[in-house]
Amino acid sequence: MTPDLPSPGFPIARPRRLRYNPLVRGLVRETELSAGDLILPLFVRPGRGVRQEIGSMPGNFQLSPDTLVDEVGAAKDLGVRSFILFGIPPDKDATGSSALRDDGIVQQALRAVRSAFGAGVLLMTDECFCEYTDHGHCGILHKRGDSLDVDNDATLTILAEQCVSHAKAGADVIAPSGMMDGMVGAIRRGLDAAGFPHIPILSYAAKYASGFYGPFRDAAESPPQFGDRNTYQMDPANGDEALKEVALDLAEGADMVMVKPALSYLDIIRRVKDRFRVPVAAYNVSGEFAMVKAAAAKGCIDERRVTLEILTSIRRAGADMILTYHARDAARWLR
Repeated sequence: MTPDLPSPGFPIARPRRLRYNPLVRGLVRETELSAGDLILPLFVRPGRGVRQEIGSMPGNFQLSPDTLVDEVGAAKDLGVRSFILFGIPPDKDATGSSALRDDGIVQQALRAVRSAFGAGVLLMTDECFCEYTDHGHCGILHKRGDSLDVDNDATLTILAEQCVSHAKAGADVIAPSGMMDGMVGAIRRGLDAAGFPHIPILSYAAKYASGFYGPFRDAAESPPQFGDRNTYQMDPANGDEALKEVALDLAEGADMVMVKPALSYLDIIRRVKDRFRVPVAAYNVSGEFAMVKAAAAKGCIDERRVTLEILTSIRRAGADMILTYHARDAARWLR
């Protein structure tokens, strides 16, 4: 049997020449991953001395403001400088009113961390109501036919109010995640009117109705008490729609945009980056994290190798920044 003939350029074209030496591999590496690319999500609840591990997310905790400060300090020592805060309030109601209080849990956390670290850390806040409502949906409900649904326009008013409260408490970046139509415009107007025209908006512009969010709902204690979020989060089958959502948010004043989740939507990250050439974030979500941890605990994979490969793939797809629960481990491994 005649063997396959070498390519016309062979032996002149030998890609392996650039792979033999690890130092050469480093020189020609196309995608770099560093701790500075990572944003660590943190969950804060009332109390003192609280450090309650989240069962489905090993190594992640519900924290009180004082232990949150410790957690931020430890991550900062590893090189992680950016954080996004999620609040678990002491009480919930139909409209999520605790999210608007100047002494709300996220507002307390912002002041505590800012007092401890000044401008040495970047503080983002997730802007939504699912953690604060007793029904677990992302805004004010109204009757639609025989069912309840989120009232988009009524929610915009309180969403802008929540964002202004966070800016007053020390947030550096506002990150709305509820996928309400017109949310970026409403928030931008609210921030500008309150004297915060310099605060950037990182919009969860393409957030899918994903099955990968399960552990997060344990962490934030925010599962919907009925129905689902399919009327406001995107259908996983749609790609062109993501570009439309991103375009709308940018037109309303978004400074950065996010794709969530990351791993099953690498194609969307790349399409968004190629089309708009703006800063793109990707959220390596709780289910993606939990699967790696579970497989590593059973000895099925090399956790370090797989984690860094996943994060590098997200960067390679076009993400400029990655929200990930792996941030502490990854920063340690990248040192």
